[in-house]
Amino acid sequence: MSSTILVVEDEPAIQELIAVNLSFAGHKVLRAFDVSQADTLIRAELPDLIILDWMLPGVSGLALAKKLRSDERTRTVPVIMLTAKGAEQDKIDGLEAGADDYITKPFSPKELMARIKAVLRRRAPQLTDDMIAVDGLTLDPVAHRLTGRGQALPIGPTEFRLLHFFMTHPERVFSRGQLLDQVWGDHVFVEERTVDVHIRRLRKALEPSGHDAHVETVRGSGYRFTGSLPSK
Repeated sequence: MSSTILVVEDEPAIQELIAVNLSFAGHKVLRAFDVSQADTLIRAELPDLIILDWMLPGVSGLALAKKLRSDERTRTVPVIMLTAKGAEQDKIDGLEAGADDYITKPFSPKELMARIKAVLRRRAPQLTDDMIAVDGLTLDPVAHRLTGRGQALPIGPTEFRLLHFFMTHPERVFSRGQLLDQVWGDHVFVEERTVDVHIRRLRKALEPSGHDAHVETVRGSGYRFTGSLPSK
């Protein structure tokens, strides 16, 4: 599934190599040559993942990683550190600063893409193309197909994204604001009550197979997708 990836790298040739491979894989690419540019882009649109070079002009990538982890808005954004520093202590410093993974230059684009996929699967499974099935409900992100107990279930694109997020984060309660950030994106400004409309549409789409009950309202908190229902 397409995701927005910010590449913070001051070497033009390396930045271009990464950007081309990401674009070829279907991702939206944002580019920055230093921390100042990265901050501007992050304020405008929160990326799904950041590839961050350690050695940057002015403020270091390590400092930016620490800043990202200290800010509630960016705390959960996955970060892959990219650097020529290969010593064990450097790797430890990068990971302790908040990086999810660490790749040393020179690297192969294939290795980088594999690392990105692994980090997204671990930190943001709703952004992967993995098929997911829960209690007879199967969602295929690649084919954009939803089936319930063997029957095809027509569903709108927003409801599909919402369900994908729910199914990859079962049993967790999310507020309307959190769902807006995770499904619509924090750069999209819509009313929180919009979530209620799409929840109703989602339940209606799931009714034919009896899966609508899996989408629960948690009074005063938000919504939750439960993987199993109590037997009647």
